[in-house]
Amino acid sequence: MPDPRFFEDLGPLRLGDLAHLTGAVLARRDEAERSVKAVSVLSRAGPDEIAFLADVRHGEALRTSAAGACFLEEAMASDAPAGCALLFTAAPQAVWSIAAERLCRPRRHVAGGTGVDPTAELEEGVIVGSGAVIGPRAVIGTGTYIAPGAIVGPGVAIGRECSIGPGASVAFALIGDRVKIYAGAVIGEPGFGAASGPRGLVDVPQLGRVIIQDGVTVGAGSCVDRGAFEDTTIGENTKIDNLVQIAHNVVIGRNCVLAAYAGVSGSAVIGDGCQLGGRVGIVDHIKIGAGARIAAGSGVMSQVPAGETWGGSPARPLKQWLRELAWVSRMARRRTGGA
Repeated sequence: MPDPRFFEDLGPLRLGDLAHLTGAVLARRDEAERSVKAVSVLSRAGPDEIAFLADVRHGEALRTSAAGACFLEEAMASDAPAGCALLFTAAPQAVWSIAAERLCRPRRHVAGGTGVDPTAELEEGVIVGSGAVIGPRAVIGTGTYIAPGAIVGPGVAIGRECSIGPGASVAFALIGDRVKIYAGAVIGEPGFGAASGPRGLVDVPQLGRVIIQDGVTVGAGSCVDRGAFEDTTIGENTKIDNLVQIAHNVVIGRNCVLAAYAGVSGSAVIGDGCQLGGRVGIVDHIKIGAGARIAAGSGVMSQVPAGETWGGSPARPLKQWLRELAWVSRMARRRTGGA
């Protein structure tokens, strides 16, 4: 179930109506009157939630799921547990996305409201600059400064002694103490996700949150996307430079440093104490071990062991990369007649 601080519950919805909405086919017509209240993923779904299975390699996740219903291709039906209603479709993730938009929606700022919503809770000593907007049921701790033009979304919690810079936007987020978010940074916008279905490409709703722990700094113009369903998490005392992109579901440990123009793709995991140079790119679903260092401009496409220093694109251990560069330089000089 998406966090109710950030998402409105629009359910329940009958499976028959859900099949009509999405174009999916119920495996058993007598289940049309059953209903679901929310969407979820297979690993977390409960009896009143609907999930999806898009890849046969994840069949075990369906077999052990408690989901009340599931979108899937008919060929995968044998993996379904007893009691799970099945809706057959050639595009499970796309139709699940349609269902998600029908069953929940992001909470919104109140139309025509004042700068600080009357339901927001501001502790003593909070300073709100001119033109800043604080959304419904936001909570902000003592000594925090919200600069002019900043936007704090509905339900957001910000700790004590924080600073939210001019024009920064913070939504779908839980933020600790002593966090600095500089001008123009964007926290909690949807991560990048699309699925192909009968209507063409559809956006996959991003139903997770951003968790920023104590002492984190997020530089000007940087973006930290909220999770697709799990959370995007930034660990204590991590320092993020200007113009850095952190994608959905990324987990970054404590005391990390990410220099300008770094980009971390979805579901990557970065261990404690890692250092990423400028313009480093990290592909999705890989792990950077604790204490690893990545040279500027590198493209990381495989797991990096803890404590190692890598460089290049594709990135590899630093000594190997330097040897290869030296070899290429020698070969180039020989071909051109150089010394």
